[in-house]
Amino acid sequence: MAKPKVLGIVLAGGEGKRLMPLTLDRAKPAVPFGGSYRLIDFALSNLVNAGFLRLCVLTQYKSHSLDRHISVTWRMSNLLGNYVTTVPAQQRLGKQWYQGSADAIYQSMNLIADERPDIIVVFGADHVYRMDASQMVQAHIESGAGVSVAGIRVPRKEADDFGVIATGEDGISITDFIEKPADPPGLVDSPDESFASMGNYVFSADALVDALRQDAADELSRHDMGGDIIPMLVGRGEAAVYDFKRNDVPGSTAKDRDYWRDVGTVSSYHEAHLDLVSVEPVFNLYNRDWPLFTSQPQLPGAKFVESASADDAIVCSGSIVSGAAIRSSVIGTDVYVSTGARIERSVIMDNVRVGRGAHVVNAILDKFVVVPDRCQIGLDSDADRAAGFTVTDEGITVLGKGHTISGTYTGTR
Repeated sequence: MAKPKVLGIVLAGGEGKRLMPLTLDRAKPAVPFGGSYRLIDFALSNLVNAGFLRLCVLTQYKSHSLDRHISVTWRMSNLLGNYVTTVPAQQRLGKQWYQGSADAIYQSMNLIADERPDIIVVFGADHVYRMDASQMVQAHIESGAGVSVAGIRVPRKEADDFGVIATGEDGISITDFIEKPADPPGLVDSPDESFASMGNYVFSADALVDALRQDAADELSRHDMGGDIIPMLVGRGEAAVYDFKRNDVPGSTAKDRDYWRDVGTVSSYHEAHLDLVSVEPVFNLYNRDWPLFTSQPQLPGAKFVESASADDAIVCSGSIVSGAAIRSSVIGTDVYVSTGARIERSVIMDNVRVGRGAHVVNAILDKFVVVPDRCQIGLDSDADRAAGFTVTDEGITVLGKGHTISGTYTGTR
């Protein structure tokens, strides 16, 4: 067939409650990641690198910083008719906001009517990974299915935390789509593994439009892509799985070839940052063959003075480390770390100030946090909780954007 016309839709309206307090002031896809990026940059970079240059980003929850980031960063050539545009909830079909991810697309059906695509690629906006979506589109066309669901192989004993895909004997046709099953089905070619849904879908346009209309008429539906639309098409025998293991991204390493991380919790967000900083990282930000795009601030390079040191660390532009030690951490832009301070296994976002002799370990500090001199963050979880900080069950201390730390707080009881 002729080259199909593809429309990309990125679902970016998520509230991200489990990432609080990082999502207190922003939508989950707008949460900073890796020092320079926002979570949505990964989905958009994957689609653009794959050659899909007409993209709609559906937004809803606290979307200002997300809208601004996309408008400043993701500018395409009008000459060629390419675009990345945000689409807020507009109440086109009545006095209601989006009722779910499927309803978000249904209420934005004008996008499909205007573009008239053959294929619609629907990606989530809040996962960290590289993927050549054009390979998934080609596999979808060859399968003849109405929808293809990207599946990543996970150990069967760990699959009960995901939406799990069961296939027929061909290993491709989907026979069931089960949310967090107690006994996940194994794969045809690997019984000890299961397919977990990555939240990425490729639809034949007619199949998606028909399913959305049927779902909208169902008063009992949750109007969710994974919970309602995909099971509907599975029931019709129109769904296929795309094995993420088949995806061959240029420049990928043996370590990060199949990397995909759902950073839906504070702990997984913290762990994903630690995946970036080793000598041979689990996820490599420095793959020039499949670049990750974002907007960079106009700042000078990072500076290290007075015998400062950084080991297994990323330190972004404009930051100054003065006589301090950084280990296994990611430091954002325009951060100042003072003499004698130590930062370990932590994520420090833009414009943070760390005082003299302070010690920050196993922590996430959002933008504009000021750590007083000699203050300790993350060393005593009980003391951090008593001070009003968020502390996870795994012992990660989180301070939200602009959180004020009392000048008398030392970090010990």
